[in-house]
Amino acid sequence: MEHPYLFIVKLFELIGFGHFAHAYPWVIYSWFAMILLIIFAFLAVRKIDIIPSGAQNVFEILISGLEEFMVDITGEEGRAFFPLIATVFLYIATCNLLGLIPGFFPPTASINTTLACALTVVVFTHVIGIKFHGAKYIKHFLGPVWWLAPLIFVIELIGHIARILSLSIRLFGNITGHELVLGVLFFLAGAFFAPLPIMALGLFVAILQAFVFFLLSIIYFRKFNYTGPIASAVMFISFVIFMDVFVVALLILKNTDMFKSVLGTWLPFTLIFVVTIFTGRVIRKG
Repeated sequence: MEHPYLFIVKLFELIGFGHFAHAYPWVIYSWFAMILLIIFAFLAVRKIDIIPSGAQNVFEILISGLEEFMVDITGEEGRAFFPLIATVFLYIATCNLLGLIPGFFPPTASINTTLACALTVVVFTHVIGIKFHGAKYIKHFLGPVWWLAPLIFVIELIGHIARILSLSIRLFGNITGHELVLGVLFFLAGAFFAPLPIMALGLFVAILQAFVFFLLSIIYFRKFNYTGPIASAVMFISFVIFMDVFVVALLILKNTDMFKSVLGTWLPFTLIFVVTIFTGRVIRKG
């Protein structure tokens, strides 16, 4: 959505960078959000007292609360990664709140910003995984049952790509939707203060969406766990049934008569399911 008036974009026009500012407003306002965070951080730590007060007190409550919340989920090993996750939270919250100021554009209303944040978090989880596990990190993508490794690898790969999409698209969609609603209300009934309730709700949405991104990010930093035997069996038998239905029955045989046979179809499915669970449990004990 093209805003009719963006304050910082107009300032860039005055210094001869109007074309860049109009083409990439989310970049301009991302810089502004980062400058605000640097200023607030400087004000909070320029005079540190044993008994905090003012900005120091606010920041200590916020940071310590977020840190303890993260450690409760990830364990003590997650404390080392808190600076990154907290920075992302504060950045996203600031970007979201900028959209509530007339003449300002929330950078998170651009998929470029949200995708960059999502990629930063997800890629860093893999960097940490490789750092702690080395080459053995690949085992987290293969599951506990070796002969199911190709299937589990594909499922895990899709799951990790979905993490990037879910983090970026969820945040982008919510903030963009809020901007569109505000724009319509300003156009239709701005003189009657109709947008004010939506702006008040936007304050809640801005903080909530930043917290959701923060929560999902720290969940991804938790210790990786292998897929359990039952879950592996369910995934594998679902894949087998899917292939039988769409490939064998519909494409090759062009009928579903095979599923009428208990001994020929459903008994083998049951045996595959049971054997997969048994194999997974044996491997885990080993």
